[in-house]
Amino acid sequence: MHIAVIGTGYVGLVTGACFAEFGVDVTCVDIDSDKIARLLNGEMPIYEPGLEQLVTKNTQSGRLRFTTDLKQAVEQALVIFLAVGTPPKSDGSPDLSFVETAARSVAQHMNGYKVIVTKSTVPIGTGEHIRELIREEQKGKLNFGIVSNPEFLREGAAINDFMRPDRVVLGSRDDEAIAIMRDLYRPLYLIEAPFVITSLEAAELTKYAANAFLATKISFINEIANLCESIGCDVHDVARAIGMDRRIGSKFLHPGPGFGGSCFPKDTQALASVAEQFGRESLIVDAVIEVNRRQRRAMVPKIEKLVGNVAGKTIAILGLAFKPETDDMREAPAIDIITGLIERGAIIRAYDPVARTEAAKVLTGIDYVADEYEAVTNADALVFVTEWNQFRALDMRRIRDLMRSPRIADLRNIYEPTDMRELGFEYVGVGR
Repeated sequence: MHIAVIGTGYVGLVTGACFAEFGVDVTCVDIDSDKIARLLNGEMPIYEPGLEQLVTKNTQSGRLRFTTDLKQAVEQALVIFLAVGTPPKSDGSPDLSFVETAARSVAQHMNGYKVIVTKSTVPIGTGEHIRELIREEQKGKLNFGIVSNPEFLREGAAINDFMRPDRVVLGSRDDEAIAIMRDLYRPLYLIEAPFVITSLEAAELTKYAANAFLATKISFINEIANLCESIGCDVHDVARAIGMDRRIGSKFLHPGPGFGGSCFPKDTQALASVAEQFGRESLIVDAVIEVNRRQRRAMVPKIEKLVGNVAGKTIAILGLAFKPETDDMREAPAIDIITGLIERGAIIRAYDPVARTEAAKVLTGIDYVADEYEAVTNADALVFVTEWNQFRALDMRRIRDLMRSPRIADLRNIYEPTDMRELGFEYVGVGR
């Protein structure tokens, strides 16, 4: 089977590489000729563990190709994935212009039956909207199927999530399209991956509902963390105890500076917009969004309480990406934190293992350094913003001796407060 993936961003590139690994012939298409040129040269536009090796292996095997020629890709493919961006508009609703443009282009180049699959996160009703667009743009009356196949890829673990998914959701009213999609995903039947076959609308809503629920867990534990600080107990004890309840589970009960990234902020806003569109209130989702805003705003005052007036003080920041194992800076808490500190006159020295290049696009006027120890030299405070594994085993005695003032604002609760205080640090965490 030959498939085409339109869009070589995070979702499109991972999807294309993983299907190629399944033995499928894949053509990844993008209008960005520079990005395609870099991919043809073996350069990855994103950081994702294992992705470069997977792309290289399948490119060399001939199963994975990159091109700007959408016409040829569509003509050769039986299944066409739309994996283009759906950035939020000013009202929080998704901008579908890229999806609509891609759908029209597919329609103009169809030469037989095709299955058009939305991988992009799109509002409810988009599948039927695409169906109408294709009908309008077709040069002849060719039959086609429409499928919603939302992705559930965690940045930093995307390849494993694709190869060993919790579930595969396929939404469509076209039996032939579903049969083709089942065949495409056949390798996952060998590992007994669950398949959910449903309507277009249910599949489209599932993506938003899943991310909103996970965001709810994060905002909930952050509220509990703030309460723990007032009471004087440790949120980790509370999180561990409630997480042992199998109805709740331990995942996403980690307090911090609020959620970020390309999914949770965008998808909670989009779900609230969808509810409004259909005349429904979204009280819980609205509260999740507001709690996250407050949590992000609360981090700079927390640092100020530790340091005092930060004007003229050197603050070492460890971690810039919104989470470990990615260079993604979209909605990263580090942006709000660093911007707030700079506005108050602080001098920022920052280190992240992979996100420096992406961070420099959105954060200027700070000193990017080569490692953790250079960051803390003569610093007045150390702030952990992203919980990279390499930050968990630092030589804290060395760090204490390098700093001008041994103060730590541990916004990810990487270290134990008692241990740090015994080493001579002034220490604050989140909910501890």
